Amino acid sequence: MSPDQTLLARKNLDRRLSKLNREAVAMPPFGWVRAIREALGMSPQKLAERMGVSRPRVNTIEKAEVTGSTTMKTLREAAEAMNCTLVYAIVPTSTLDDILRDQAAKKADVELARHHHTMRLENQAMDRRDLAAERERLVSDMLAGSLRRVWDEE
Repeated sequence: MSPDQTLLARKNLDRRLSKLNREAVAMPPFGWVRAIREALGMSPQKLAERMGVSRPRVNTIEKAEVTGSTTMKTLREAAEAMNCTLVYAIVPTSTLDDILRDQAAKKADVELARHHHTMRLENQAMDRRDLAAERERLVSDMLAGSLRRVWDEE
């Protein structure tokens, strides 16, 4: 993908994800399967019948969801048995642009610290404004190039 395509894809994804509220989609304490099943007034036995599994299997599914040890396939099957649709998303804690900028800034800080130390030893230390300008230049350069570089360890 070209840098322009990557930027457009990221902006589009950010726009779509911004509609999701992390609190609104947070899993209920006993999991979605149990919450929906109970809200529908469906017994574990009835869900088991609709899924074609044993009654104890429903308990296992509900517990596994809470502990994070279930599979997408199992959740999809449970959802379908309750006339629901499984929706899966990874919701960023901020915008994707902000996450990239923060990571680029961290990497720039490491690079700047190394260069600034060397320059101080040579009695050529930069002042605070110069450091801030150089940091911003490094961040901009990283974000303009291959984004994989932002995540590479040095």
